[in-house]
Amino acid sequence: MADSAAATSEGIEWARRLGGGALAEKMGFEWIELTHERAAARMPVAGNTQPVGLFHGGAHVVLGESLGSMHANFTAGPGRLAVGVDVNATHTRSVTSGYVTGVCTPIHLGRSMTVHEVVLTDDDGRRCSTVRITNRIVDAPA
Repeated sequence: MADSAAATSEGIEWARRLGGGALAEKMGFEWIELTHERAAARMPVAGNTQPVGLFHGGAHVVLGESLGSMHANFTAGPGRLAVGVDVNATHTRSVTSGYVTGVCTPIHLGRSMTVHEVVLTDDDGRRCSTVRITNRIVDAPA
């Protein structure tokens, strides 16, 4: 358990140094876990709703894409950069309050491509969206 906590702490510190981007910050993105095996974060429903009060579908995608891209960059290695090439989301439940939590797991971590699945749940643990993101791994600009 201590090794897992240390790995999470190291990963989250890496993510904070890199920064999550202005959009994720504006939307209230909060890191929970970042290790080589998975990533997790949450986002408040408040402030991220569509006109009828539901958590916005685009907010689901922002949370999922942020997790998948950050995990891909974390695992890409020195001098490498992950760039998104495909993202899709299927929304299966509405959320009107609390937080939406995303848990990102790699499906494929290759030398030139990664694929991640992000399961998004409400505060009761019910799945509300599934996001899949594919990133191309390239050499970072000099």
